[in-house]
Amino acid sequence: MPTLHPAPRTVRVAGALVAVEGLTGLAFAVAVLVRTFGVTTDRGNLYGEAGFFLIMAAAVVAVAAGLVLGSRWARTPSVVLQILLVAVAWYAIGPTKLVVPAIITVVVCVATVVLLFTAPARAWAVEDPTSS
Repeated sequence: MPTLHPAPRTVRVAGALVAVEGLTGLAFAVAVLVRTFGVTTDRGNLYGEAGFFLIMAAAVVAVAAGLVLGSRWARTPSVVLQILLVAVAWYAIGPTKLVVPAIITVVVCVATVVLLFTAPARAWAVEDPTSS
């Protein structure tokens, strides 16, 4: 049985950043649910939207937990998530004119990817105990 090597600090910090993203998604799902109280028609769509974001936020939190706990499987989904969030931020800058939240999103995403591609993180991902 191979010996387990805990995740380097950079991976755990990246996991914390991904957790912030997941908790933000959870807060958005709750905000959509709260919005249903002020709407008299078409509540079903809002419930569906809130459910979708709740499931997505739970998946992101699970990936974050995987990174913080040192599960190697969580690295790839978190990198893919960062790429997708940069695309969302690009959209937010354009038609919606939400420049400040978009810039914050891009900074967090780039920082997360950089943390996940440092030398210790790459060595940990391929289970190389000699380089850290």
